[in-house]
Amino acid sequence: MDYKKLIAEHLLKINAVVLSPEDPFTWASGIKSPVYCDNRLTLAYLDVRADVINAFVALIKKNYPDAEVIAGTATAGIPHAALIADRMGLPMAYIRSSAKSHGRKKQIEGVINPGQKVVVIDDLISTGGSVLTAVHAVEAVEAEVLGVAAIFTYQLPQASTNFEKEKVSLATLTDFDTLIHLAEEQGEISGTQLEQLKKWYADPASEDWRVQKQ
Repeated sequence: MDYKKLIAEHLLKINAVVLSPEDPFTWASGIKSPVYCDNRLTLAYLDVRADVINAFVALIKKNYPDAEVIAGTATAGIPHAALIADRMGLPMAYIRSSAKSHGRKKQIEGVINPGQKVVVIDDLISTGGSVLTAVHAVEAVEAEVLGVAAIFTYQLPQASTNFEKEKVSLATLTDFDTLIHLAEEQGEISGTQLEQLKKWYADPASEDWRVQKQ
């Protein structure tokens, strides 16, 4: 089953992804984005949550069949990683953005042993920077990262460049292109708005989108 359209439909239905070309959201980088994504909302809806986990399991079995550990990124990837690991009968761990400054000063919580084959779970891929930091943490304990799996990707060129540079595989349940065309198909955005979204996708750092500094 191709889950791309189904998951995109769910994200639009529950407003996990909101498209707003005329009134863009602001990213921490200072860039205005016409897309807001909060995939944590998928946990609140039983049917959506079930389809997301089914899709993740199918994706992992197809792309990373040798997976031995499921590791979620803190915090957004943790609940999905736990549900996936439970469904697949695999160990689960999670990875902090950085090591704790106290206690045992661990970055990885749970157990990932040297040589184990790990799939890293995240909810969202923008540039890929944060999840690749998690990948490095797993590699630092001499485990093998088979790849990253996420619910949604903005499909930004910078993300592709970053994953290619690090030689890390990425697989997602759905993506920006699928979502915006589905939104037009359902009448949630106009043809003009679709063109605006495509323009942002082509160059999200353009001065047309950048927040004006005071």
